[in-house]
Amino acid sequence: MEGLRPPDAGPRERERTTRKPLAFWDRIKFLLLFAIAWFCLVWAAMADNPLLPFTDAMRNQLTDGKGITLMVLAGVEVLRQLHYLLSEHVSWYHRVWTHGIFGGVERTSHRLFSDWTRFRLIRIFKWLVFIGVVALILGSVLDTSPALALFQVPALLWSAAPMFLQVIFILFIAVGQFAAIFWFLSRGGVDVYYPDDVKTRFADVWGQDHVLERVRENIVYLERPEAIEAKGGYVPGGILLWGPPGTGKTLMAEAVAGETGKPYVFVDPGAFINMFFGVGVLKVKSLFRKLRKLALRYGGVIVFFDEADSLGNRGALAQGGGQGGFPRGFSPTACNGMSYMSNDSRLLVTRNAMMYGGGMGGGGGMGTLEALLTELSGLKKPRGFINRHVRRALGMRPKPPPKYRILVMMATNLPEALDEALLRPGRIDRIYKVGYPSKAGRVRTYEGYLDKVKHELDEEQIDKLATITPYATGATIKDMVNEALITAIRDGRDTITWRDIIKAKQLKELGPAENVEYIERERHAVAVHEACHAVVAYRSRHHMEIDIATIEKGSGYLGMVASIPPEDQFTTWRSHYESDIYVSLASLAGERMFFDGDSSSGVSGDLESATAVATNMEGVWGMGSTVSSYATSSRLGVGTPGGPPKGSDELAARRALADRIEDNLGEMLERTATILKENRRDVLALAHALETHKTLAGEDVVAVLEGRPGPLVDGSIYADDTFAAQLEGYHRAALAAHRDHAGLSAPLPVPPPPPAEVVAAAMTESDKWSRPVIPQPRDPNGSSRPGGEPAP
Repeated sequence: MEGLRPPDAGPRERERTTRKPLAFWDRIKFLLLFAIAWFCLVWAAMADNPLLPFTDAMRNQLTDGKGITLMVLAGVEVLRQLHYLLSEHVSWYHRVWTHGIFGGVERTSHRLFSDWTRFRLIRIFKWLVFIGVVALILGSVLDTSPALALFQVPALLWSAAPMFLQVIFILFIAVGQFAAIFWFLSRGGVDVYYPDDVKTRFADVWGQDHVLERVRENIVYLERPEAIEAKGGYVPGGILLWGPPGTGKTLMAEAVAGETGKPYVFVDPGAFINMFFGVGVLKVKSLFRKLRKLALRYGGVIVFFDEADSLGNRGALAQGGGQGGFPRGFSPTACNGMSYMSNDSRLLVTRNAMMYGGGMGGGGGMGTLEALLTELSGLKKPRGFINRHVRRALGMRPKPPPKYRILVMMATNLPEALDEALLRPGRIDRIYKVGYPSKAGRVRTYEGYLDKVKHELDEEQIDKLATITPYATGATIKDMVNEALITAIRDGRDTITWRDIIKAKQLKELGPAENVEYIERERHAVAVHEACHAVVAYRSRHHMEIDIATIEKGSGYLGMVASIPPEDQFTTWRSHYESDIYVSLASLAGERMFFDGDSSSGVSGDLESATAVATNMEGVWGMGSTVSSYATSSRLGVGTPGGPPKGSDELAARRALADRIEDNLGEMLERTATILKENRRDVLALAHALETHKTLAGEDVVAVLEGRPGPLVDGSIYADDTFAAQLEGYHRAALAAHRDHAGLSAPLPVPPPPPAEVVAAAMTESDKWSRPVIPQPRDPNGSSRPGGEPAP
């Protein structure tokens, strides 16, 4: 099969069997130059001796060394032109020289020397020939040896130069100072690691096997390019890795360098951010000059641009600016409502709450990105002053550069911020998403980092840990294991247990507690608020499991209930979004039900979340009463953002998007209230458990709701009707304190001790998961006491 044809190899070029004819000027220009030089020597001889006639001066130059040198050079040029003339008319002669003599020399040099060695030898040879010709001419003119003539050149130039040349030289020095300053500013931001410096291998990258397989393919083409080039293709020279932070993009680039044994050039994200215009362009050119040298010397090089979005986007310069802000759901005075939502809903609410419009800047300034684009697509241009200019001046075609084996890798968290021209094939040929690891990838990552420390976790616990951390990355897993080790060392141990890893997980997800004690009535209100979230989540949402519930105040929340998916899932259904709305509205419905219609400002974030999801369900996702997309209609100018015009009938008014959303939310609020009424006892039981222990794991929350022993909390005590009545009485006392804004008159009920068989079963479960024996519930109003008597 015929491969891809080079752009300059058209039909006429491939059918030609002789050399392309030279223009008339190209044939005579060197002979004319030698003739002018010879007459200049004749004129110089006549100027030295005014009595010497022209014919005698010409005759003397035929026997003088300088004249003979020019005649020899002219004779060589005549032979060269005769050689070209024969090649233009005799096909066999042209074929012998092109494919036989020159082709054999070319093949022999490729076999004996590498591209790097041939490049250096040819450059040295060219400079030696140039210096030799100059020295020979100067020696003839100065009547001295060529070597001594070279040393006399600076003194002769300075003594013979008129004043304006000296001024030009001084100006050149002044300009050179600025050039030196810019050269100094263009240093830095680029680190070169040679093959022995990189120890990372593919075996060190866990949880991203599907991306590694594709990257391995690029390595094959980098090490054996003939595998694809011999068949007419080309080696992909650019890879973009994008995905959330901490998923292993930088580590993967280091592994590529370690596996190939090629130099690894790391470009700092801020390398092209400079104070002065043009410095970034100089850095780009200096970087690729270094890459070309390394590619020739080592047979290939890998350059990695970390945080490639810092390069900027030319299209963003024309966009308007804006200010961003955090969603109100993150307010320190609100419930951290988004924690209990699914990942898709949480992402949606965050995007809607943020104020977009602050476009990316231009990277290191105007010209930097353009210079980078030019270098990425201009690696096949001829290089070198002699190759590009001198050969062209002599009528010779510049030689194409050697094939630089440069693999460009980039990583970013914001692929939409990259310029489209940067991502086109030929610059970035392959784009891979390095997303959150799957459960199997998380298990492998946990095993890898736990193998580096002493631990007591078995396969079942590691599998459970991977399940309850669905969005963990390699960086977060490494940090969690390290935090667990610190927790163990703080307790005087060097072995990580299940309890240590769970504490580390809670610390990383919730942050350190502020150790703020609520007053009794506010503590009960927060506990009821979070219990309503948890009960509705448990009863209505079956695609996710409760991970943790807490009423400990953190830096950005008063309390929270977080949920996780029990398995990796990639689609979200209407029922899933509806359950998210139910859980969001549980706080408002619960506070109205348990506090006689009163509600707090802590539900504001929950209402924002519910409204955002309901809006997209009704107007975007086709999960409402209409089929058309409101977002598309508004973008095309056929929507009614303000609702129907005044004077329209009631039916048309009720079909407005805002009214439909309000109707849907109202109906869902009623359903949520019904769920809470049916599970009032469970809400008060879970609120009591939260007030007692402050933070509960998901297994303990389920144990309380199902009335059975859990790993830490004995939920069977809440199945006792007598104790349930005590909880109802305690809530009435808290409601009275809330209504009168007074202190709580009744202490928190203390449950009776669990039966002996329950304690034994809990101890067995505790040993399995490295947790302590079920403790006696702590009475926030007094010391722990056995039995159901309150503390004095």
